[in-house]
Amino acid sequence: MSKDQIKNLIEGRLPEAGLVDTALKGVQLFRVTEAKPCVPAVYEPTVVAILSGTKEAVLDGEHHVYGSDKYLLCPMTLPVEAGTPLASKDDPLLGVVIALESRMMRELTMEIETAADGHRQSWDDAPSALALASWDVGFTQALLRLLELLDNPVDLGVLGQGRLRELCYAVLMGEAGAAARRAFVVGNEIARTIDYLSTHLDKHVTIDDMADHAGMSRAVFHRRFKDATTMSPIQFVKSMRLNNAAMKIAEGKTVSEAAWDVGYKSASQFSREFKRMYGQSPRQWSSMAQVPERLT
Repeated sequence: MSKDQIKNLIEGRLPEAGLVDTALKGVQLFRVTEAKPCVPAVYEPTVVAILSGTKEAVLDGEHHVYGSDKYLLCPMTLPVEAGTPLASKDDPLLGVVIALESRMMRELTMEIETAADGHRQSWDDAPSALALASWDVGFTQALLRLLELLDNPVDLGVLGQGRLRELCYAVLMGEAGAAARRAFVVGNEIARTIDYLSTHLDKHVTIDDMADHAGMSRAVFHRRFKDATTMSPIQFVKSMRLNNAAMKIAEGKTVSEAAWDVGYKSASQFSREFKRMYGQSPRQWSSMAQVPERLT
């Protein structure tokens, strides 16, 4: 019943296709009524919950297709391909995106560990990167309670952060909780290094720089990075740069501007790597690209 209530709340606020911000920072509602192929995107730490239809995200060749039976957890910034290949007016995609605030998630992770009083659950073997989790009772009720606030500005102002915290707690305690806690635990050097890379894409950042930033040897950093993201550091850096460039081109920037913005100094190298990644040249992409999906 709670899922139906959530669906009704979203439909009432979003009768037409679109992605809209709500009055609660970091919470967005979306409705998609036409099929869109998977295109390059960069996901920030988020939870995506679908109420109808199906959605797809691809990370390093692995396809994650999910609908109303699972929600998606993206615990760190990741270069992906994402789309809605089955959406239509008769079967629209309807859902909500919740940005995960790092400080809140770290604090909750610490409190959970403290409350467990030494009975810490291991997350060493937890899946990293993208994870799918079942809608358990805690998550469903927390999401409903959060969205119910949107109709009352006073309730939202007073209770909003508390309800958002309740939802984040439900994620940490749910099926994808181990992956979430692994990403947000204090001292997670990999997530911190990815944040550093994301803000320095236009700079020449080497693998040694990233390893130094994480305080690890190159060999240890390489192993832990791949465990966390499924990609090697070199592959990740290249994907982040090319995905960001593809998004910039789709949004109207010239090929040379997009290449420069993400750290490429050689136009020919950029074109070669872009075509190798996406199967078409940047100019071909600019003439046919759809505006990419942004989940923030």
